Amino acid sequence: MKITRALMIAAFSAASAVMLAGCSVANNQETMGEYIDGSAVTAQVKAKLAEDPITSATAINVKTMDGGTVQLSGFVKNQNEKDRAGTIASRVKGVTSVHNNLIVKP
Repeated sequence: MKITRALMIAAFSAASAVMLAGCSVANNQETMGEYIDGSAVTAQVKAKLAEDPITSATAINVKTMDGGTVQLSGFVKNQNEKDRAGTIASRVKGVTSVHNNLIVKP
């Protein structure tokens, strides 16, 4: 009984993944693989920002899209923090470009 339920869950999960991947390709969106890769890059950028003493990772939003383009948004204390966040993001493996949309608080 437990094996049958596990197989049904696995089959449903696999079918759902295939359908989602197919839908995103049809709509010119990210494929499942691109989404997973983007999530990994986002996590790495967030981790590097958290390790840095100058940047406030909790105030910086990171989104990865289009095969490695990273978008930074949110509010930072000064121009140095904004520049530093952009530099950190650009050095992460898998990042192809950075859109630094961080806003310096007045």
